[in-house]
This record gives sequence, C-alpha cells and structure tokens, in this order.
Amino acid sequence: MTKEELIKKCEGMDDPSVMSSCKALLEMMEEKKVDVEEDKEQTYLEMAENLSPSDVPKVLALALKVRESGDIKDPEIKNAASILIRAIEMS
Repeated sequence: MTKEELIKKCEGMDDPSVMSSCKALLEMMEEKKVDVEEDKEQTYLEMAENLSPSDVPKVLALALKVRESGDIKDPEIKNAASILIRAIEMS
C-alpha cells in the first residue's frame, strides 16, 4: 500500500485501535523529545489530548516520517510508528 493510499484510507477513521496507536506515538514522541515537524501549531502531547478522527492522516504522516528517518534511532519510537501504520493497513 502506498503512502497516498494509506493516508486516503485513514481520513476520518474512528477505529479505537488506530486512535490509541496515534495517541501512544504522539505521547512517546513528546516524552522522548523527537521532533519531525517544523511548523507544528501544538505540542505532540496537546495533539494527543485533542486527537480526533480528522487528525489521523496527520499522525500517519508523522509515523511515516519517523519510520523512514535515518536520524531517529530510538527503537521504541520506530516500533510505535510501525504499529500505527500496521493498524491502519489492517483496518
């Protein structure tokens, strides 16, 4: 599944497992001070607290950046990103 297909698939998604995976990734990114987005309007923790189905594509885009980044080495962060991507693929 391509990146574009994944993002289209998750638009408006309200699957509880996907939403919990989004929150877990955002909270972990905040906790570990991982920053992959330059122009974010709120912290990852604020994003997690205010997460709605319409935010899932944005979080997926972050997860894809984390997974593909050579600069991010933390296996927990990479694993959380992969879990979210798989949850969307499987839904």
